[in-house]
Amino acid sequence: MYTGRSKPYPQGYIHSEADMATTALGEADFEKTVSGPGIVLVDLWAAWCGPCRAFAPVFQAASEKHPSMVFAKVDTEAEPGLAQGLGIRSIPTLMIFRDGILVFAQPGALPASSLEKLIAAVEELDMDEVRAQVEAAKATPAAV
Repeated sequence: MYTGRSKPYPQGYIHSEADMATTALGEADFEKTVSGPGIVLVDLWAAWCGPCRAFAPVFQAASEKHPSMVFAKVDTEAEPGLAQGLGIRSIPTLMIFRDGILVFAQPGALPASSLEKLIAAVEELDMDEVRAQVEAAKATPAAV
């Protein structure tokens, strides 16, 4: 279900019923959405971005194939503070969170087959091991 859109669609963006399987995220609801249980895929995009427009139907099709996951979109033009806070320097960027932990972040559009393989890999993660790695990284002092 497409929810949370507090701003009008950007000029040139064509809204369709196909968008209904994804959720728009902004600064107000980003943290709450990605910190919950389960898998959340976030597509950071902009209307003027050709690769973003090319990736949109791939992301949409995956959202329809995996209804138990949250598929969200962040319009970097409408949410520049959020994009900056996430360190986004290139779009589209795909981020995947599982059980509140960022497990994947990479710029670039993916073909459908690669996105499906990535989703399968995230589903197969041993989250106890991931949490242990996160804790170990926190305990290790950062190199200067």
